[in-house]
Amino acid sequence: MKKQIIIAVSREYGTSGHNIALALAKKFDFPLYNRNMLDEIASHKDVDVEKLHKYDERPRNLFISRTVRGMSNSPEEVIAEFQFDYLRAKAESGESFVVVGRCAEYILRDYPGLIKIFVLADKKDKLKLVQEKRGVSEKEAAAIMYRHDKKRKAYHNYHCPIKWGDSRGYDITINASRLGIEKTADYLESYVRMRMDALK
Repeated sequence: MKKQIIIAVSREYGTSGHNIALALAKKFDFPLYNRNMLDEIASHKDVDVEKLHKYDERPRNLFISRTVRGMSNSPEEVIAEFQFDYLRAKAESGESFVVVGRCAEYILRDYPGLIKIFVLADKKDKLKLVQEKRGVSEKEAAAIMYRHDKKRKAYHNYHCPIKWGDSRGYDITINASRLGIEKTADYLESYVRMRMDALK
């Protein structure tokens, strides 16, 4: 029987974590789930995909939302649960895949083939990447990085008991500045293959 492997990649903004996840997906010929899962969810739920993207990986707004008898009126929380259910269904089907963010390292924690990765990088490298990608100044890039990471941290910490970026919540934490995108992906491929061999 084929071993199920789920590679959950969390990342700081500006680390090319998504590209590293994409490289891993290609190396193992696994599907990659990120924002793209929202299109399928929107089609299945018959909702506007733009609304799903608007609230994707965002923390719940405590000032305008409330929970009554376990039901939340927060669009951020509803969309998060849509994605969690989607990932649980994929995992339950036995499919192997790569997923970026979405608290997957916690949501799918009961699956023995789950491999949890956190990607960080040196600030100067993140600033350079954001400046080039967005065409902004260093000051603007720093503000963008801060804003994105603040939202990711709040989103993650709301849904997960272990704090975002805490090494105890991951199998491996890696600084992509040391090797670059391609070699970081190569290194992680080796780690994943060793984990695959160790699975009974």
